[in-house]
Amino acid sequence: MPFLPLALSLALAAPAQRHAAAQPAPDSLRRAAPEAVGMSSAALDRATALLDAHVAAGDIAGVVAAVMRDGQLVYHVARGVRNVDADDPMPADALFRMYSMTRPVTSTAILMLHDEGRLDVNDPVTKWLPAFQGQQVLVDPPRGESTQGTPSARARQGDITIAHLLTHTSGIGSRSAPRYRERDVHRWDKSLTDVVNDVAAVPLFEDPGTRFRYGMHAEVLGRVIEEASGQPVETFLRERIFKPLGMRDAGFRVTGEQARRLATVHRADTDGRLRPHAMEPIDVTDDRPLVSAGVGLVASTEDFLRFGQLFLDEGKVGDRQILSPTAVRMARENAVPDALRPLPGGGYWAGSGWSLGGFAVALDPTRYNHPVHLGEFWWDGSAGTRFWIDPVERLVIVINAQIAPAGGKGFREEFRAAVEEALVVRRGEGH
Repeated sequence: MPFLPLALSLALAAPAQRHAAAQPAPDSLRRAAPEAVGMSSAALDRATALLDAHVAAGDIAGVVAAVMRDGQLVYHVARGVRNVDADDPMPADALFRMYSMTRPVTSTAILMLHDEGRLDVNDPVTKWLPAFQGQQVLVDPPRGESTQGTPSARARQGDITIAHLLTHTSGIGSRSAPRYRERDVHRWDKSLTDVVNDVAAVPLFEDPGTRFRYGMHAEVLGRVIEEASGQPVETFLRERIFKPLGMRDAGFRVTGEQARRLATVHRADTDGRLRPHAMEPIDVTDDRPLVSAGVGLVASTEDFLRFGQLFLDEGKVGDRQILSPTAVRMARENAVPDALRPLPGGGYWAGSGWSLGGFAVALDPTRYNHPVHLGEFWWDGSAGTRFWIDPVERLVIVINAQIAPAGGKGFREEFRAAVEEALVVRRGEGH
C-alpha cells in the first residue's frame, strides 16, 4: 500500500490562499510576571540555579533560556560566557547555530506554499526536481551505507513525494552517512542546487514510504521551495517567515554587528576543559555558498520564541493569518503511519511521531527522559539548541547553548523538568 501520512486528509482540505503584503511584527514580546500566567517565580529561579550549576561544572560555557506562556514572556536569562577565551558574558540576544532546528522553519515554508496551492504535499518531488527521476535503491542498505565502491542497486518502487520528505520517509540518508560523506554530498562550498543534485545521484537506502530514516530531506525541500516560489530559499524564508514574525536575527550568514553576539561552539579537551571548537570547515561568519535549508540557520532565542508561538496562535501574527489553521494542525500532528512506528532508535524516538511541519511529536511521554505532554512537539540542534511547543500548557520553551556533543550533561532536559515544576496552574484537560 502506498505511503499516506495520517495528516494528508487535512492537507487535502487546506484552503488555497494568497499571502498578504508583509506587515511589521510587534516591536517587543509581551511580558508578564510568572504568577500572572500561573507559574512560580521561585521555581524558575531554581531553573536558573540549575543552568548556573552546568556552567560551573564546565558542561556548557554559556546558555540563554526563555519561557513563554499564553503568549507572554515570563522568563529570559543568559548565563555563563559567549566564549571561554574572551571571557565575555553571554548576552541575552546571543546568536546560535541552530543546525537541525532549521528543519521546521523550512517545513513551515512548504506548508505556506501548500496553503496557497502553489504545491501539494502529495506532489512527487520529480514534479519540481527532475534529477530524482531515475534514482535507484540500494539492494543491501547496511553494506551500501558503509562500504567503498559502487553499490548494488535496483529500480525504485514508487515516487518520493513532498510528504515523504517532510516526514523523513523518502529513503534519503543523513549527511553523516558514510556513503554520503565519501561523495562529499553536503559541502559548504557548494550551492544548494549542487548538493541536492548529489543527493539525487546516490541510491536511496529503501523505497519511499517504507521506513523512517532521519536524513537530508530539508535540503531537498529547500530546492522545492525555490522551484515552487521562484525565489531563493533564503529570500522566501526572510520575506514570508522572518520579517512577518519579527525574527530579526534569523538568517544563514553572520556579518557586522551580529558577529559580536555569535556564541562560540565549545568542546571539552582531553583534560575536560572547554575550548572553542570548529564544527564546520566554513563557518557562518565566512562567505559560504551553501544555504543549507536543513542545518544552516543562525538565530536568537527570541527568534525561536516568536516562531514557536505561531503554532499556538493558530498561524496568526497579530491580526494577520500567515499560516492557515489547517496547516498548523499538519505541523503539530504525527503524520508517520502506524506501520512505520515506533521510530527506530529507542528512547524518545520510540515514543515519538513526526509531523509534516518538521517536528518530533510526543505520542508516548513515558519514553522520554524528561517531562513532556502528549502532543507536545519540538526539535533540537547538534550544537546544543532545543525548543518545545506545548499546546497542553500553552508553553514555548527555548534553550540554547553551543556545545559539542550537544548533550551537555543533560542541561536541556533538566531545564525542561524545572519549567514543569514551575507550573502552578495547569491548563490542559485532566489536570
